[in-house]
Amino acid sequence: MSNIPLIDGPRLRPLSGSPAKNLVILLHGYGADGDDLIGLAQYWQSDFPDTAFVAPNAPEPCELSPFGRQWFSLERYDPDLQRRDPAAGAEVFASMIEGAQKAQRVVDQFIAKETEAHSLSLSETILVGFSQGTMVSLYTGLREQVAPAGILGYSGALVGDSKLNEELNCRPPICLIHGEEDEIVPFPALARATKMLTDLNIDVTAHSCPGLGHGIDERGLKIGQSFVKEVFSNI
Repeated sequence: MSNIPLIDGPRLRPLSGSPAKNLVILLHGYGADGDDLIGLAQYWQSDFPDTAFVAPNAPEPCELSPFGRQWFSLERYDPDLQRRDPAAGAEVFASMIEGAQKAQRVVDQFIAKETEAHSLSLSETILVGFSQGTMVSLYTGLREQVAPAGILGYSGALVGDSKLNEELNCRPPICLIHGEEDEIVPFPALARATKMLTDLNIDVTAHSCPGLGHGIDERGLKIGQSFVKEVFSNI
């Protein structure tokens, strides 16, 4: 029997009432849960009536919150270190690799179960993440044998980039969105991820949101919606 934790969370079936033609998996941030991110699906759902949405709860209780969940520990994470010394960013995110690997196994199992339930493949599935969920979406999605239809990441970072060149298995289109005033995952993480992905010939678009902290604003919602629409139109 596998010792990989089974996860689940809130979901929305296709508005059309028909079997899903594609799937969006939303991975929440540190200290939140699936209920926090399923709101994105509610915002987008009317434009994607044949899409199923699911926002699984991360497998671990959050070490810093009695109610939230975490994909992996951030107990030693210090965003101020990156602001004081931007060059330290690589070291900060490198320290998360072990946690990201563990989360990858959980998410891979969930993806397999969910796509099978809908008779879909990963190539018909978009991974959407916020903050730590973006880290997990990028880490997992880029190492799949079959490329996801796309990866959409809000307020996140690229974890494990030092090994990505040798571990990269696919090149899905990627859209990254980040607030310029992010106090949790500093804004330079966007440029760092974009450069690394571009250097690996991955189709990535990056969008900055002036005045936005660690969150998703109306502009980011619309950019994400357009990305999802474009990706699904190309399947």
